[in-house]
Amino acid sequence: MQVGDKIEFGSYEWRVLDIQNNTALIITEYIIEQGRYHDAYKDITWADCSLRKYLNGEFYDKFTTADKSRIVPVTNKNPDNHWYGTKGGEDTRDCIFLLSLEEVTCKYFGDSSSKLYNPKKKQRYWFERKDENNSKRIARLEGVEWSTWWWIRTPGRVGVKAVYIHGDGNIGIQGNNILKGNISDGKCLGGIRPALWLKL
Repeated sequence: MQVGDKIEFGSYEWRVLDIQNNTALIITEYIIEQGRYHDAYKDITWADCSLRKYLNGEFYDKFTTADKSRIVPVTNKNPDNHWYGTKGGEDTRDCIFLLSLEEVTCKYFGDSSSKLYNPKKKQRYWFERKDENNSKRIARLEGVEWSTWWWIRTPGRVGVKAVYIHGDGNIGIQGNNILKGNISDGKCLGGIRPALWLKL
């Protein structure tokens, strides 16, 4: 197994992002479903959001006992938003999680750290439309031909927003609303791409 490989685990196809100490960090190749970051419109962090509860509860329980034995619980750091200073919250112990802003920007989809740590003076909402790594972050809902946006766990400009990856791979560092948003149904339903560390 190598970084970049696609593997089958559970009922999903996954992409290998990293390999360390006989474990692999994997993320679903596709957006597996769409949902809210939290079930109430209030300041929230990854530690307490309903999406984390779902991934480590109902979603985790979809795996067989044998598959669960291969999922390695990890302690995740949850840094503040780099541009706005919004608090990222306490460290979390997760079996399944969303990637963070740093992981998406600096580690696993190319290195765009210079753009993250050195924003332009008038750059407030979008990351960088011409970032050469945007194409690596593009994802689509399984069974759908076009790409769409997906959540990451870092807070946005304020506590009722979370950072997301736009359909073109650009990073919406100001965030989308965790609950309210879409005109059609009043809900902000973002793509979900679970990640986990897998025992090899």
